[in-house]
Amino acid sequence: MIAKLKGLVESGDEDGVILDVGGVGYLVFCSARTLSRLPVPGGAASLDIETHVREDHIHLYGFAERAERDWFRALTTVQGVGARVALAILSVLTPDQLSQAVAAQDKAAVARANGVGPKLAQRIVSELKDKAGSIALGPGAALSGAGTTAAAPGGGGTEAGEGVDPGAREDAVSALVNLGYGRSEAFTAVAKAARGIEGGADAAQLIRAGLKELSQ
Repeated sequence: MIAKLKGLVESGDEDGVILDVGGVGYLVFCSARTLSRLPVPGGAASLDIETHVREDHIHLYGFAERAERDWFRALTTVQGVGARVALAILSVLTPDQLSQAVAAQDKAAVARANGVGPKLAQRIVSELKDKAGSIALGPGAALSGAGTTAAAPGGGGTEAGEGVDPGAREDAVSALVNLGYGRSEAFTAVAKAARGIEGGADAAQLIRAGLKELSQ
């Protein structure tokens, strides 16, 4: 099983790259984001590899960063998401943007990828949120509920945004979306705002605090 390749870029196209490793050329399929980070032909490159073995082929998928590879693995567990669709999603969303979209249940962000319709996008954000505990979601996942436990000086924990009603958070997010903000950025702003509020807060307070976050 091939897990990593280091070599020289021989050539590339919109789907992938041929990596020369000790005189052997490996065809590696990549997202547009990873391809954009590779050097010109003749330059040295290192890629994390996911190997897919099928009856009729062996395909290699390469990633410039491990977080992208982990998301690729997670995406391909969703029914209807093959390797190429997963790469299409990773071509339009960074790992952190994808984690924010999943946390915010922002199917519109995921549907920006070629080959992903609204129904599939909804399935992706729903199923991956359920599996969030076993997936390295990245920094955006920490905002998924504004109720993330934060370490306290005394060794215990305090609830960030404790007392903030989930319904108020959702109302605030919806209000910001209606003002023209994307759901992911609205969700992130409200989550950050909730983490900075001691005690309860209603939707109006969260909207004001969220707008302040968005203006920074």
